[in-house]
Amino acid sequence: MDYTAILQELNKASLFDLHRLQSAIYQELLNPNRIKQIKAQLKVGQPVSYFDSQSNSLVDAVILKIQITRCLVRNVGDQKRWNIPFYYLNLDDVNTDIHAPRNAVGIPKSALKIGAKVGFKDKSNNDLFGEVIRLNLKTATVRVSEYCTWRVHYNHLFSVIEGEIGDLPEQTYLPLDL
Repeated sequence: MDYTAILQELNKASLFDLHRLQSAIYQELLNPNRIKQIKAQLKVGQPVSYFDSQSNSLVDAVILKIQITRCLVRNVGDQKRWNIPFYYLNLDDVNTDIHAPRNAVGIPKSALKIGAKVGFKDKSNNDLFGEVIRLNLKTATVRVSEYCTWRVHYNHLFSVIEGEIGDLPEQTYLPLDL
């Protein structure tokens, strides 16, 4: 499913339209037939991933216990336990990325993840670079250094592609015979 295309269509909807869709989607999330299909695929000890809306990314986990409409999982990264509904689980290994439109100013919140590398200009027009550590309602909190964080409006952010400078091959100089 192309989440970027869906979001572009939803941007045309009114708030009432979105509310009505939310209600219909929630009913489907609680559909007993769908829940039964999911439960049939689960086993204790199974590695899974689930979507965390706070970090806007997938989290690797292991199933510890299967309940009626939820399952207890252990986050592989921080070892914390979470009791999550089955609809959080990404059993089909779906790509959950949402991409910013090409003509967008900044980076939309829906396209950012915790840990994303971003840049922005400060008030003196200097480029600053850092890592997103929190997604707020109107701003992202960006860690620029160990002791410095900034809250930056999504419109002012740009993506940064990380790279390392490697050793350049030694240049070989051939003697010129004159």
